[in-house]
Amino acid sequence: MRCFYSPGYFLPLPDGHPFPMVKFPQAHEMLLTGNVLTVADITEVEPAAREHLERVHTPEYLDRLSRGELTPKETTILGLPPSPELFLRCAREVEGTRQAMRAALTDGAAANLAGGTHHAFADHGEGFCALNDVAVAVRDLHTDHPRLKIMVVDTDAHQGNGTHALLGNDPRVFTYSIHVAANYPSRKVPGSLDVGLERFVTGPTYLDALHQSLPAAVERFRPDLAVWLSGADPHQNDRFGQMQLTVRDLTERDRFVLSLFLPRGIPLATLYGGGYNRELSNTARLHRNSVAATVEAWQNTGGRVG
Repeated sequence: MRCFYSPGYFLPLPDGHPFPMVKFPQAHEMLLTGNVLTVADITEVEPAAREHLERVHTPEYLDRLSRGELTPKETTILGLPPSPELFLRCAREVEGTRQAMRAALTDGAAANLAGGTHHAFADHGEGFCALNDVAVAVRDLHTDHPRLKIMVVDTDAHQGNGTHALLGNDPRVFTYSIHVAANYPSRKVPGSLDVGLERFVTGPTYLDALHQSLPAAVERFRPDLAVWLSGADPHQNDRFGQMQLTVRDLTERDRFVLSLFLPRGIPLATLYGGGYNRELSNTARLHRNSVAATVEAWQNTGGRVG
């Protein structure tokens, strides 16, 4: 199964910054040393082309972001220090998702060893998300496959407000999100189906809500392709997720989501989403687990497409 990555996904941040940038090289190493992936499975990506980014983001925002010239208010809302290096790092992440979704359509499954920056809007970033990788990848695919029905499945602990805003009015796209209703972002943007849960939801309650909502949405929409923002932040030890899922609960979540797509011949691309575990290496390990589950599910289908 093809996966997409760059050492440039890691960018040093100021000491004490809450975003765990180290999770990208850590998870990459875990996937290789654990024999989930080989070096040959991983394609290194360069930053996305400007023409791809402009299908979603305004030229004025891209210009200022690429120069590191955000206002103090914009910087606070984004949560990351702007710089030309940050722009290139995020553009690489976008390219990883763009290529992963195209690879999934061809191969049956693929992964970006990052991605899921679902809080970015057309003209600004929010919540550690400067560019919206999923929206850019969807718009890119629609240039070649204008009738392609794409389902965005977001099991990150936070609602993907930016993705909903950018894709919500497109009948070719279905946006599903299961998240803590009272958690970040404070201003939700309605998606195709939002499943809002109570703070500190337990694993059984979460899984019951997932089982009751996602299969019916898949059956109703009948997608040609799915992109899954898995998310490590529902774990009980996460700093910001406000959920109480155990590793076993997350394993059940992953297997259930994958069972709705790959065995049915629906291609799927897996992305990381958020994760801020109090034990730093656990964030990377949970992302690694979701990629490993995708590889296993894809192998069990024999890599069938359609």
